[in-house]
Amino acid sequence: MEKLIIVKVGGAVLENPETLNDFLDHFTAIPDKKILVHGGGRAATQLSKELGIETKMVDGRRITDVETIRVVTMVYGGLINKNAVAILQSKGCNAVGLTGVDMNLISSVKRPVGEIDYGLVGDVESVNTFAFNLLLQAGIVPVIAPITHDTKGQLLNTNADTIASSIAVSLAETYDVSLVYCFEKAGVLSDPDDDASVISGMNHKMYQELKQKGMIHSGMIPKLDNSFKALEMGVGEVIITNAATLSISNGTHLSL
Repeated sequence: MEKLIIVKVGGAVLENPETLNDFLDHFTAIPDKKILVHGGGRAATQLSKELGIETKMVDGRRITDVETIRVVTMVYGGLINKNAVAILQSKGCNAVGLTGVDMNLISSVKRPVGEIDYGLVGDVESVNTFAFNLLLQAGIVPVIAPITHDTKGQLLNTNADTIASSIAVSLAETYDVSLVYCFEKAGVLSDPDDDASVISGMNHKMYQELKQKGMIHSGMIPKLDNSFKALEMGVGEVIITNAATLSISNGTHLSL
């Protein structure tokens, strides 16, 4: 099977022009077919603050009301997405910036109201593998912003880690997929205050134990939940590593 690398980037990497440029250098150098999925939550939080819109988070997930969906669409689908594509084009990487709405790439359902009402947040329902294959086989690199739709005209804020995992699972039938989550740290840390405390290998049991102890929390929870789900559903490997080097030989390698 042909190799496909799906890279999700977020966090402080997207905010610093120097680290973003270095990351995109490494991403461009990947010789295999590739897809880039990005977040941008910090930038959305900052813009919300400037606009006087309160940001509410639960377990690393953003509560999305009508005002917030406007902000995240502007930030994710606009500024961050097009800035990354422009830099990739300058490096000779023929990228196209898209959301899940474009080409009907990713459709979602609005998350049902349970103990928490997340508002206009989408849970991925389907991935258009045909459309992704068209792009990949044409030598085009999709750069995906975490906005999806419900196929009835409603935009939905959707966790970027979930999007990356869902794309990886859907394309695992066609490609030998490696899913790489990268951010400003070197991997999953046993001590969040010690950048050298990288956990080189982690299985699902170990993850549950660390989560119960509070050593893994906030935004790392959905990232790891999606990672283990991807492995269960056929993705070849999942790695959490540093965006500065985009090294898949280092970082945290996950297993069931």
